Amino acid sequence: MQCLQFMSNLLNVFKFGWPFMRQYWTRLATALMLSVLFGLSNASFVWVTKTLFERMATDHQATSAVASAKPAETAPAVVAPPATDVRHYLKAINRYLLRWLDPWLPLMGRAIDWKQIVGGLLILPIMVAFSRYLGYLATYCTNWVSERVIADLRVAMLRKLNSLSLDYFNRSTMGDLTTRVNSDTAAVQRCMSLGFNDLIKEPITVISVFSALFFVDAKLTLLAIVFLPLCTLPLIYLGRKVRKAAKSVVSAVVSQASLLLEVLSGIRVVKAFGLEAEQELRYREYARQTVHHGMKGVQARELVNPLMETIAMFGLGLLITVIFYTRTSLPDLVGFLTGVIVMFTPIKKLANVGILFQQTSVGVDRLLQVMNEQPSVKEPVPPKSLNKFQTALNFDKVSFSYGQKPVLQDLSLVIPRGHKLGIAGESGCGKSTLVNLVFRFYDPTAGRVLLDGVDIREFSSHALRLQMALVSQEIVIFDQTVAQNIACGRTGATRAEVEFAAHQAYAHEFIMQLPQGYDSRVGERGVTLSVGQRQRLCIARAFVRNAPILVLDEATASLDSQAESEVQAAIDRLEENRTVICIAHRLSTLTTMDNIIVLGQGRILEAGTFDELLRRRGVFANMAQKQGIQIPT
Repeated sequence: MQCLQFMSNLLNVFKFGWPFMRQYWTRLATALMLSVLFGLSNASFVWVTKTLFERMATDHQATSAVASAKPAETAPAVVAPPATDVRHYLKAINRYLLRWLDPWLPLMGRAIDWKQIVGGLLILPIMVAFSRYLGYLATYCTNWVSERVIADLRVAMLRKLNSLSLDYFNRSTMGDLTTRVNSDTAAVQRCMSLGFNDLIKEPITVISVFSALFFVDAKLTLLAIVFLPLCTLPLIYLGRKVRKAAKSVVSAVVSQASLLLEVLSGIRVVKAFGLEAEQELRYREYARQTVHHGMKGVQARELVNPLMETIAMFGLGLLITVIFYTRTSLPDLVGFLTGVIVMFTPIKKLANVGILFQQTSVGVDRLLQVMNEQPSVKEPVPPKSLNKFQTALNFDKVSFSYGQKPVLQDLSLVIPRGHKLGIAGESGCGKSTLVNLVFRFYDPTAGRVLLDGVDIREFSSHALRLQMALVSQEIVIFDQTVAQNIACGRTGATRAEVEFAAHQAYAHEFIMQLPQGYDSRVGERGVTLSVGQRQRLCIARAFVRNAPILVLDEATASLDSQAESEVQAAIDRLEENRTVICIAHRLSTLTTMDNIIVLGQGRILEAGTFDELLRRRGVFANMAQKQGIQIPT
């Protein structure tokens, strides 16, 4: 059962990693070949030690051991025996090698010369160096592949996350996503660099050493094989515990990472309300859970070796007893024990590989969950070509719901090209949902959104969004230079276009006062700039985009009066000759709109110009009055 579980985990990890590994197949094949050679080379230690001890025997025994030896120059070619007699074939090879090596190896009772001195000094170092450098090269090639595979995997994870719709991120936490991209991929890398390498080298070592032992003494080898399954018994119980602990550790780490991101992103609120101790207590609890489950995993993982070694030593004791009972010769005894010792290390490594694959399979399952996610907003195949916006943007009987409760219900609206539409309403009435539908962050649950009479679901999202520019209340500035932040508005924007956009957004003056001007880095989330300056960079970004449709989602809501005045001037310039959709909490910013709609309960409650809505003394007028806007008599 445990063997089946191991094979399942192995296939799961390999199947997940193969699409990323196959482009490096030449280096991977080299690692495989070197690993096979490394495994085969380990069997040579059995033969070498047995041969050396045979040559240390008494004069009479030594003479008979090499009585048939001839100089290597005159050694006859090995004639292959029938394929069924494997032992006879191996003995023929052994005789040929002994004849070739005889002049180079010391022999008891024979006068020693310079060849024997050189051979006696170098045979073991050469054998060890050959084997170990093969292992080094195999490990190097495997790690060369694993480093590149994990780099590609992380890029693929980011690409996949970028392809998913907003609803996926609404039900996920940043801590969970960053853990998947960083920690889970690191687990795969560890498995590839350690597990895959040992998975190739060590089984070959075990098989080749067993073959050598079988050549030395078949009966003893069969007895040793009986104990091999017993050495894997610890994996049956401990493997399950390791996997369970790994799952619990991941869960605790995700919670810990999410809390850390919350605290750091909201550090001003944490300090303002004196929440440091409370947040530290929560973090400490997650850390305690991580330690608890981590130690459970360590306990299970580290128990494997003591248990295996105890069982193995019991088996070794039995072998030694049998060896004395059967009066095995000293050379055979030394060769056999050398093989058992050489074979013990790879068996332990294979046990640890099983544990490693148990742990890695948890991370692979989590990565597969992301890779198997499908965006709710599907791209059309093939998409229709989209020219520049010409006539109108229509909402045709649009309904939308994030869950059970509808946000928009049977809403119809026409926004002609060049028209400026203001949207007002209480919080939760669906203002931002309209923007999400325009950008096709979501699709309507009923009805259609049309651009120039064509359902926007027939255009690619990229082509559709090239027609639009967004300036929102949520100010997003990247940890790049000022010029790079502005150039985000359009791929390939030149420096001249960036500077022109900054002039248009009234940002050039403060940019030139920065230490490196347009080449100044603004820090994470633009912390080196004021709120108003950050928003003007966002407006400059919209200028660079030069899209025909401009969406303003409460762009001045988070600004003070002075910053609002500066930003509003830039927005007024940005609105020129564009179709504008302006969502505003401060109703005074809607005075220049051609038309204003008031949303409530998912429907349009009122529509008209700013002055018309005030004179009606309806919902809009009540909202305006609360904001201190004078109602005309």
